[in-house]
Amino acid sequence: MTHKSVLLDTSFFLRFLNEADPLFKNADGYYRFFLERGFPLFVSTIAVSEYCVKGHTDELPLKNLRVLPFNLPHAVKAGEFARLVFDNRGTLQLTTRKIIPNDTKLFAQADVEENVGYYLSSDTESKKIYDFLVQSGAKPNFQFIDLHISHQTSFGILF
Repeated sequence: MTHKSVLLDTSFFLRFLNEADPLFKNADGYYRFFLERGFPLFVSTIAVSEYCVKGHTDELPLKNLRVLPFNLPHAVKAGEFARLVFDNRGTLQLTTRKIIPNDTKLFAQADVEENVGYYLSSDTESKKIYDFLVQSGAKPNFQFIDLHISHQTSFGILF
């Protein structure tokens, strides 16, 4: 059975690579769940650059990941998403930041890449942006998975 791919964002790696983090158990659970069931795992070059602000690429589990570069089709879709977000940022009630350029870029990659079905993140502000895009009619082609919810709850007993 071929599964849709998963795009892992920076917040996933921050949790997954820190056993003391409260969301480590969920991050580890998703990681094992996806690998054991053959879900292709992607990391964007954007997420790598964010991670490298305080971390190093040799800390990332790159042997189990496919690196997704940010390309022209992603840029075009990111512009569409960002326009919607910027035009409506006053209604989004973001608490920790006001502008989300990397979120819209990562969402664009997940949307444009046909095989990406899931975007895994613990970023609640990013989830607000995703929910807004869905409600605005942008219809992203992927499902946002909230790392605050375990893989057992998200995927139930289907797998």
